[in-house]
Amino acid sequence: MDKLTALSTSIALLAGVMAFFAVGPASGLFLIWVSTIAWAAFFLLGADKAALTNMLVCGTFGAAMGWIGALIIANIAPDTALGVPMMAALAVIETVWVMCMAAHFPKFAAIPASVLGYSCMFGYLLQTPDTLAHDALLGVSLSNPLVLVSISIALGAYFGVWSGQFAAKLETINFKK
Repeated sequence: MDKLTALSTSIALLAGVMAFFAVGPASGLFLIWVSTIAWAAFFLLGADKAALTNMLVCGTFGAAMGWIGALIIANIAPDTALGVPMMAALAVIETVWVMCMAAHFPKFAAIPASVLGYSCMFGYLLQTPDTLAHDALLGVSLSNPLVLVSISIALGAYFGVWSGQFAAKLETINFKK
C-alpha cells in the first residue's frame, strides 16, 4: 500500500476508535478536539520520538500556563480599577511571556506545542464558563481543566504515534498479486 493511502487509512480507523470512546465508554474523560489537535501537532513536529516528547512536555506545559492564567483571572475582583477585561489581558500577557521565555530551557523549546496546549486550555475554559472558577480549577478530579486537557493532549500525541506505526504496517501490504 502506498504511504498516503496507508496513513489515511490508519488515521481514519484510529479516528473512528477515538470517536467511539469519546461519545461512548470514555465520554467526559477526554476532549476529542484537544486530542485531535495534539495528534496533528505530533505530525507537524516531525512524527518522531522528539515530536512525542515535545507534544507531551510542551503541550502540557502550555496547558499548565493557561491554567495558571485562569487561576489569576478567577481571582480578579469584579470592581477592580482596571476592569476585568484589562486584568484578564494582563494575566494572559504574563503567562504567555513566561511560557515563551521557558524556551530557553531545551525541554520547553517547542513553543508552538506550548501555544497549542495554552490555546486548548482557554478554548475549553471559554466554551465551558463554569470551569473558570476556583472549585473547578482546583478540584481533585478528572473534571479539573488541567487534568482533562493534559490527558487529552497525551492521548492525542499517542494516537499520533499509533497512527504512524499502524500506517507503517499497512505500507507492507501488497494488494497486487
